[in-house]
Amino acid sequence: MDLNQLITENGSYFYLIVFIWTFLEGETVVLLAGFAASQGLVDPLLLLIAAWFGSFAGDQCYFWLGRYFGLQLLDRFPRWRHGVDVALSWLERYDAGFILTFRFIYGVRNISSIALGLSAVRWQRFLWLNFVAAGIWAASFVGVGYFLGHAFDALIGDLARSFRLGMLAVFIAIGL
Repeated sequence: MDLNQLITENGSYFYLIVFIWTFLEGETVVLLAGFAASQGLVDPLLLLIAAWFGSFAGDQCYFWLGRYFGLQLLDRFPRWRHGVDVALSWLERYDAGFILTFRFIYGVRNISSIALGLSAVRWQRFLWLNFVAAGIWAASFVGVGYFLGHAFDALIGDLARSFRLGMLAVFIAIGL
C-alpha cells in the first residue's frame, strides 16, 4: 500500500494519534507531521488543532492529578521531587512566563503540570495560560516541521520526498 493512500484512507486516525501523542509528550511527532503537511499528506490546520488540544488536555490532566493527588504521587515516586521543586522555583521566579514556556523545556513538561497543580496557581488562571501556551507550542512545532519540509524540498528535491515518506512510515509504525 502506498503511504499517501494510507494517510488518505486513515486520515482521521492519524490526527487521533497526534492528539494522543501530544497528550503524553509529542515534539517529534508534531515535527514529522508538520513535515508531512508540507507535502500535502495531512491537513496542517487539522494537525495544528489535534496537537493544540492534545497538548492542552494532557497538561490539564496532569495539573488536576497534581492538585488532587500530587503529594501521594511524590510519596509513591520520590524521584519526581527534584523536578517538582525545580518547576516550583521557576514558577516562583517567572510566574506566567514559566506557565507559557515550560512545555518547550525538554523533559519538564509533564512534571511541571503536576507541580503547578501542587502550587497556589488558581485553576482558572492555569486553564487560560495553558490554552494559549498549547496553541503557541503546537503552532511552533507544526510550523517548524512545515518549513523544514519545504526547505528539504528546495534543497534535495526527489531525494527528500523518499526520505520524508520513509520517516513518516517509521513514525506510523512506531505510533501503531
